[in-house]
Amino acid sequence: MKRPATVLLTALAPISWGTTYAVTTEFLPADRPLFTGLMRALPAGLVLLAFARVLPRGAWWGKAAVLGALNIGAFFPLLFLSAYRMPGGMAAVVSSVGPLFVVGLSALLLGQRPTVRSVITGAVAAFGVSLVVLQAAGALDLVGVLAALASTASMSAGTVLTKRWGRPDGVGPLALAAWQLTAGGLLIAPIALLVEGAPPALDGRAVGGYLYLALANTAVSYWLWFRGIGRLTATQVTFLSPLSPLTAAVVGWAALGQALTPVQLAGMALAFGATLAGQIRPGATTPIADSKRAPGTKPGALTTV
Repeated sequence: MKRPATVLLTALAPISWGTTYAVTTEFLPADRPLFTGLMRALPAGLVLLAFARVLPRGAWWGKAAVLGALNIGAFFPLLFLSAYRMPGGMAAVVSSVGPLFVVGLSALLLGQRPTVRSVITGAVAAFGVSLVVLQAAGALDLVGVLAALASTASMSAGTVLTKRWGRPDGVGPLALAAWQLTAGGLLIAPIALLVEGAPPALDGRAVGGYLYLALANTAVSYWLWFRGIGRLTATQVTFLSPLSPLTAAVVGWAALGQALTPVQLAGMALAFGATLAGQIRPGATTPIADSKRAPGTKPGALTTV
């Protein structure tokens, strides 16, 4: 598939994730971040596993567990904890530093030297997101801020490691997503039971919200996300992440009656421009060292951004 089509399909994932806060606040039971993370991860993982019909082998049992913990098991509960403790706008501002995390981790783990353009683009994206959402952000909550930072760092590390390890020969992104969602859900389950107790009573709205989160927002979106990680660079993928808070702002305006000011519209333009700039690759590529390349990946598959 042509690269622009790959970028567009991968972008559908953060666009879908931008609806998470509205669904959480409008449809789901309050103050259950672990249970909500579990209901989002485990059903989606089992559905994808039923379609993929492939289990990890050898070292990939451990790798799938590590990636599942970073991308799902830690990320989901921390994400929902920040959403419950802070307005979604503030959580979005904190998480918008994700591209900068990935730039730094790519230098450490992938041998990709950060460029001035990638750092400036990440800073512009974060600034644009802050203009969009800070006006309605409200007061800072230290636990919420730390949870948002930790969730962003966790998924940034998972994104870079997913790129470094690649996929086993003959295994597609559907199976990779299934392994991680299942592993992450199984990690969350006992913690949710110990910390939050028995599952809450669910009405029809909550059931519908959890179905949406598990299927469209997670199963399909994470398949597209890991597919994109396999075809694009780690920084190109993560520079799509500002689309999530931008989508949240649009959903708030269209569905929840939240106004958009000229300053917010300018911020959206900045963040969207940074997202587009993050997809531009330099002419030369720099393959990582053979010792860092995952078995089954092609030489030169990772490029410097």
